Amino acid sequence: MSLHYVALGDSTTVGVGDPMNGSSTTDLSGAGARPGEGWRGWASLLADSLASSHRVTFANFATSGATVPVVATEQLPETGTGPIDLASLIVGVNDTMRSGFDAGRIRDYLHHCAEQLTARGALLLTVRFHDHGQVFGLPSWLRRPLWQRIEQVNLAYDDLHARFGGIRLDMADYPEVYRRDFWSIDRLHPGERGHRRLARGFADELARRGLRIDVPPELDCAYKPPSKWADTVWLVREGVPWLGRRAGDLTPWAARMAVNQFRTPVRSEVQRLEA
Repeated sequence: MSLHYVALGDSTTVGVGDPMNGSSTTDLSGAGARPGEGWRGWASLLADSLASSHRVTFANFATSGATVPVVATEQLPETGTGPIDLASLIVGVNDTMRSGFDAGRIRDYLHHCAEQLTARGALLLTVRFHDHGQVFGLPSWLRRPLWQRIEQVNLAYDDLHARFGGIRLDMADYPEVYRRDFWSIDRLHPGERGHRRLARGFADELARRGLRIDVPPELDCAYKPPSKWADTVWLVREGVPWLGRRAGDLTPWAARMAVNQFRTPVRSEVQRLEA
């Protein structure tokens, strides 16, 4: 049996966080990173597993830093026009950290992608995102507004799943998603364990649907997760500079959201007292 599998998305689908050959690189900025350029990742692990039972043609069009509009306008056209058996569509976290966040636009672009891919025969592979702020250890004033945006992206995926079906993994259903060893050194990208868990999750669901997979993705990791010392070094060398670059876009919005959240209950209480 032949399978044509395409992957669309951002740095997680590129494979950032899961270095090939156990490389110790900590450069997870991923700017311009493309699949196969030093990274392996869950999509490649899943393709290898599928190849244990089928003739697989795999093409990964994901790019680091991609937003939903980028996937729809740049990656989707690269997939061509022919039949597709499987298509992964996992993107949206980068959108939540942009000042121009637009939930309606995200939903429209996701539905456009799903419509085009399923019309070519693709079974969609998607996720429902967990609370990234809890993984990052963000302060509550920043975590709450970020989670609100993530939930809006999740609602768009809920609509997409209801309309187009496919396989969807709810990351919040996996307790290990909040464990440190699930993540790479930046806690934004899955580490080897996280990528393996994603690949295995999709493989298990495909097998439940009757797709034969002789060798499912292995869950045992070949390499150790980052140490606390490596965490600290990365934070100083790369984490703080990254936060500085993002601060001009993310922090003012989060601060406004926090102020608005504080004002809302105060305003309600004033109105109640006046009444």
